[in-house]
Amino acid sequence: MTYLSFVFEVSDGIATIRLNDPDRLNALTFETYAELERVFAVMANDSAVKVVVLTGNGKGFCSGGSVHEIIAKLIEMTSEEQHRFTRQTCDVVKHMRTLKKPIIAAVNGIAAGAGAVLALASDIRLLSERAKFAFLFTKVGLSGADMGACYLLPRIIGQGRATELLFTGETMDAQECFRIGLANRVVEHDKLLNEAYGLARELKSGPLTALGITKDALEREADMDLVHALEVEAMEQARCMQSADFAEGYRAFVEKRPAKFNQS
Repeated sequence: MTYLSFVFEVSDGIATIRLNDPDRLNALTFETYAELERVFAVMANDSAVKVVVLTGNGKGFCSGGSVHEIIAKLIEMTSEEQHRFTRQTCDVVKHMRTLKKPIIAAVNGIAAGAGAVLALASDIRLLSERAKFAFLFTKVGLSGADMGACYLLPRIIGQGRATELLFTGETMDAQECFRIGLANRVVEHDKLLNEAYGLARELKSGPLTALGITKDALEREADMDLVHALEVEAMEQARCMQSADFAEGYRAFVEKRPAKFNQS
């Protein structure tokens, strides 16, 4: 499938989404949101896609919603039209979080506003040393409750720091993102994609069904009490124990060789 607002490629099980408006630091348009919603929904049933890498062309990862193509037009919309748009933006995040495949954000530059949330909604965030994050919503008179930011950010960095960032719209450099736990790794700029694809290949060679179950459990269990969470884990782990991957993992351990998962 061809998309107009980003480059989409699948090679050897790894899908790459490369936001592609470098002159505007990959600012989002209405079309971009619609296409992102579609691509993440489609990948759920695409057996050729095992892992996803999300990045941007040029100097920026994503500078958020386009000032002229989104913000200016939103001001002229009715409340019903505005709500239809905000629901669509939230659907992008919903499809990202329910996709039972790892998503790696390779943040190559500024990630601001909605761009910061796209990285936040990914499973793992690798940052270039040049990357910056800013949850800018209050800077334009909006709340920090945008695209799930108030749900996702406190779970990653804690309620207190998340509150401050969503209140102030403070810009953070890559090292600060790493210090507070928003970034999983900070790497040299020129090595960012190599690092991202290296991790993608590592995950792709792992037990993909088990990784999908792990992602789903991480998402679901955050809102459960311990007793319910333990019951879910007992059920899901027992299901994994019936898999060919579990038997292969055992054989590989006994035979002292690398496991070859996902063969069935």
